[in-house]
Amino acid sequence: MLNKRRLIVLIVVVVVLALAVIYVVRHKAGEGGLAGVFADDTVPEGFATSNGRIEATEVDVASRLAGRLTEVGPREGERVEADSVVAHVDTESLEAQLRQAKAERNSAHQESEHAKAVVAQRESELELARRELTRLQRLSKQGQFVSEESVDQSRTAVRTAEAAERAARVLVAATEAAIEAAQASIERIQVDIDDSTLRAPRSGRVLYRLAEPGEIVGIGGKVLSLLDLSDVYMVVYLPETVVGRVPLNGEARIVLDAAPEYVIPAEVSFVAARAQFTPKQVETRSAREKLSFRVKLQIPAALLSRYESLVKTGVPGVAYVRLDPQRQWPDNLQPKLPPWNEKAAAPSSN
Repeated sequence: MLNKRRLIVLIVVVVVLALAVIYVVRHKAGEGGLAGVFADDTVPEGFATSNGRIEATEVDVASRLAGRLTEVGPREGERVEADSVVAHVDTESLEAQLRQAKAERNSAHQESEHAKAVVAQRESELELARRELTRLQRLSKQGQFVSEESVDQSRTAVRTAEAAERAARVLVAATEAAIEAAQASIERIQVDIDDSTLRAPRSGRVLYRLAEPGEIVGIGGKVLSLLDLSDVYMVVYLPETVVGRVPLNGEARIVLDAAPEYVIPAEVSFVAARAQFTPKQVETRSAREKLSFRVKLQIPAALLSRYESLVKTGVPGVAYVRLDPQRQWPDNLQPKLPPWNEKAAAPSSN
């Protein structure tokens, strides 16, 4: 009977201690977000920590024109280089429009030549009319018999010839404008044909293949979604008690859950000016209910170029930010990266 009482007392004591531990952990999480969950011996003084996921800049390859896709090259997961061709949109209709525009330009050229010939004819007629008027006026001054009616008719013929010449020159200007319009139409259609060849705006890895050959895409229709692996970062959320001490361009470290033996160096590239609700990725509800500031930790581009084949987005991990530049990083947070085979990473000479 005595042993049973002792066992009951022992169980009660264990339950009370467990409840006390849970209360303390929740209390710390409510005070300082994720930073309060970690004990002081885990996060040294002068540092802050939070969790997040690896992210990268996403770029969409979209069609500027509506049409049917005739080809989509890369598959999901493949790497594409900047300005490389990734897809084609059917251009049969555009090529027909281009031929029509070129025919209109040729027709405008012919009309222009005809108009210039008319101008030459009108100039000759005007010159003849002026000479006739001058001759009649000279004869009239010399006392020769020249009727006033003949002089008036000659003067009228000069004015008529001048008007005809101006009309012919206007026609030349109109045909030249028609040539320019046809040329502009050709250039516009050629731009549309060129834009029907979709190119990667930057180097990266194909994240999603959103359309297949034979599908009709609308204006702005997305075909591929690329990940720019030269712009990889982690976004974390820090409470107001900590974020005021975060230095811009300050040092940070990232430890991924999938590879806790490695420590990735990073730097603070952005600190939000306004607080917001912490997203659901933060594990503790009390931390989510508090307002926090978004902080972006950028991984150096030179480092990413070495380990591009290992970079994966969406991988969770823990980030550490140094609040005091005078503090030294502890030994367990010194940069430690996977072995890098320089020969394997170098581009092939073939």
